Amino acid sequence: MGEFDAVNKVLHLYLDGLYHSDADRLRQVFHSQARYICATEPELINYDMDRYFPIVDARPSPASRNDARADQINSIAFAGPNTAFANLNCAVGERHFTDFLTLIRTDGRWQIISKVFHFDIH
Repeated sequence: MGEFDAVNKVLHLYLDGLYHSDADRLRQVFHSQARYICATEPELINYDMDRYFPIVDARPSPASRNDARADQINSIAFAGPNTAFANLNCAVGERHFTDFLTLIRTDGRWQIISKVFHFDIH
């Protein structure tokens, strides 16, 4: 499998984790030291994974409500053999997200090291 396909596979697992509110899936794609950051609202959100995963587990999943998926991978770019950047869109309930994900390859596998996002309410 090429590196583009490997990153694409991680991104699809990430989107599945969000759609099913499944922190176990997300643990597979996020690096243990990853950051979760949002500046949409006045107070900056800057969480580590220990704070983020319980939020995912606590919310009703879009899948449980039979929400239509709104996933889209807009772009994947590489900055060398071990660094990638992805721009995605997805929705969870009324929130529609633009995610900027930075990925790193360590120990032969790609993982998300940072998620910086914006959301709009629809």
